[in-house]
Amino acid sequence: MLGATSAMAIAVARKLAAAGASFYLVARSEHKLEAVACDLETRGAKEVFALLMDLDDTTEHAKMLASATESLGHIDLALIAHGVLGVQEAAQADYSVAERILQTNFLSAVSLATWLGNYFEARKDGVLAVISSVAGDRGRKSNYVYGASKGALNIFLDGLRNRVDRAGVHVLTIRPGFVSTPMTAHLKQNALFANPNQVADGILHAITFRKDVVYLPKIWRPIMFLIRNIPEAIFKKMNM
Repeated sequence: MLGATSAMAIAVARKLAAAGASFYLVARSEHKLEAVACDLETRGAKEVFALLMDLDDTTEHAKMLASATESLGHIDLALIAHGVLGVQEAAQADYSVAERILQTNFLSAVSLATWLGNYFEARKDGVLAVISSVAGDRGRKSNYVYGASKGALNIFLDGLRNRVDRAGVHVLTIRPGFVSTPMTAHLKQNALFANPNQVADGILHAITFRKDVVYLPKIWRPIMFLIRNIPEAIFKKMNM
């Protein structure tokens, strides 16, 4: 679990722990990481290993993933769940802010997915699940830097899937809409907000049935279909 202290990752991990899964947890908050590890052990996890790490540091990814493989024996499922929403106004005013969003949401995820894709391809088995966002489907003035980071990630995963599927590797792109998490706590909640447990159920269902791309909740698929197909001449004048 990469970004193991995110609300959606925790919800998925709790369900897997109940089935006796083993975990290698990576996150950058020591207090939260310890709490998640203890929680999973209490819920029935077979083994729980934890590593404190800032996943923005791509130079340490290979060492960390090799350690995960050694600790677990092998990796069957990897969930990339870390990310930042960022502040659009700050990012559009200062490139260095935008760069940090892109580094976390796109470049660090690409580094992890590259190693894991190669690992699973060599084994001819494995599941790589990556949490992206519906925001990556079309750029909107309210969050286009965040959306760009997720859109780029979506395209990367499309290509990776096209490459490794023939080796028996399952690459799942997870595109949640609004989810009630600490990252969205500052936003006004409405009927479109899902809770992490709903999303976790959808993720596990998509893994079981080897879905390629899953929108969670499902209502976001038709919503984003409509948004993607609004003519640009109209879309550019909308407040989104």
